[in-house]
Amino acid sequence: MERFYSNGKLLITGEYLVLDGARSLALPTKKGQALNAQPIEDSRLIWESFDEQNNPWLQVEFDLPGLRIISETFASNIEDGSDSLGLKLQEALLEAKKLNPDFLKDTKGWYIKSNLDFPRNWGLGSSSTLINNIAQWAKIDAFSLQFKIFGGSGYDIACAQHDSPIIYQLKDQEPIIESVNFDPIFKAQLYFVHLNKKQNSRDGIARYQKFQADKYAFKEEISALTNAILIADSLTDFDQILMEHERLIASVIDQKPVQQVLFSDYFGQTKSLGAWGGDFILATGNEHTPNYFKKKGFPTIIPYQEMVL
Repeated sequence: MERFYSNGKLLITGEYLVLDGARSLALPTKKGQALNAQPIEDSRLIWESFDEQNNPWLQVEFDLPGLRIISETFASNIEDGSDSLGLKLQEALLEAKKLNPDFLKDTKGWYIKSNLDFPRNWGLGSSSTLINNIAQWAKIDAFSLQFKIFGGSGYDIACAQHDSPIIYQLKDQEPIIESVNFDPIFKAQLYFVHLNKKQNSRDGIARYQKFQADKYAFKEEISALTNAILIADSLTDFDQILMEHERLIASVIDQKPVQQVLFSDYFGQTKSLGAWGGDFILATGNEHTPNYFKKKGFPTIIPYQEMVL
């Protein structure tokens, strides 16, 4: 049996503008997704995906070597429950075969079990961790597979492959990845709060691409803030950087920052992560922070040290 694992992801700076080359701080998470590949005698590929509680949410059976879908079962209560899930998986496997013609080229069968460590609505990279695992199994470049299937910047693939904070940047559409020492002395005062809904990053990207702002100027400013956040040595400085980052992105995408919309009475600073409007936000604060967000109806509050690798 072969086993593969990929880390989840959080984008701390550079949301949206990472697509246009901004230097962005990304953090791999302690929770990710595992893939186990077990050879079987039948000329079929049997795929089963399980959530963090080991409940199956997708089961697809393919014939080999053609990868025709024979049957599919999916959990109807998932956020994007539809019969397109098997087709998206089929698309990824077929593209992997194009990138490596030796992958699944014969009739030797496989049983695949894919296990998430986190709830699918957390937005930590259920798709990117899957793509990176398939790429490892198929012995292909994960960025090529990700760009072909989902698009995006690719920072999530970089997180899947790294076990420490990184600066991610696209130069001439090629990923540039730099491992960095981001270990703030005030990390005990940082929390990740889930907004009770999953944001479709592809929808957010599509909206961003419609904006006609001078993205080059904003890209340079965001890159400067990314550099500044790496050396912030006090929570006060960190808060100021987050506030300025929120102001800049708000002006680019013409949306109000999450603090104005939901948490105007919060005593700390909040910042949206990734596509605005869902998934996790970063909150600075103190021991009273969890109680504040719970009272607001957001019970999933994870301390920085429990989330980040």
